[in-house]
Amino acid sequence: MKEQLNGIGMTSARTRARLIERLFEQGIRDPRVLDCFNKVPRHLFVDEALGHKAYEDISVPIGYAQTLSQPYIVARMTELVLQAPHHETVLEIGTGSGFQTCVLANVVSEVFSVERIEPLQQKARARIRALKLYNTQLKMADGFLGWPTQAPFDVIIGTAAPSEPPKELVDQLIPDGGRLIMPIGEEEQYLTVIDKHGDELDIQKIEPVVFVPMLQGVKRES
Repeated sequence: MKEQLNGIGMTSARTRARLIERLFEQGIRDPRVLDCFNKVPRHLFVDEALGHKAYEDISVPIGYAQTLSQPYIVARMTELVLQAPHHETVLEIGTGSGFQTCVLANVVSEVFSVERIEPLQQKARARIRALKLYNTQLKMADGFLGWPTQAPFDVIIGTAAPSEPPKELVDQLIPDGGRLIMPIGEEEQYLTVIDKHGDELDIQKIEPVVFVPMLQGVKRES
């Protein structure tokens, strides 16, 4: 397991260091975020056959028409989490491979993550356990519904794109200073930050992105 975690060849520490250099060149400056790409071995979150692509700045398929987001996007969204006024408790919509979950678990106090596709959640749970990240809780659920019994959250982060911000998620943010970070849109998507101040919402489009669409319901088949 130690060798698997450390990686060899195209998944080695040297390869990871080059990725961190590229992220810095792309504008990622928070040292806590950059350090996550040392702490969380991205090659563990893709099929072994795609391990050589794990440290390229590209998205990688993980099955079930889902992808592991490119490293820059993971880093950028994590920076936006840490720039929120409060970021102790974070809800992630779309566990996927579990990579973003593990990155968040290294920089915030508690991560709650919901996933609608059971086989993906099972794999993510095993990876999180292998990395001994005990400040995470996972749940099978429709992401549009969030996790009301654990609300309110300081930050909610989404890894799939709805056509508009789901009201249920906005409602589950803390009332003063809560932040929703997710891609919004259909043909054209923008990484969007919504800051909640009582009944007022401050909406900022950060940059154009391409994410899988956010879908309703759950899928339990293997």
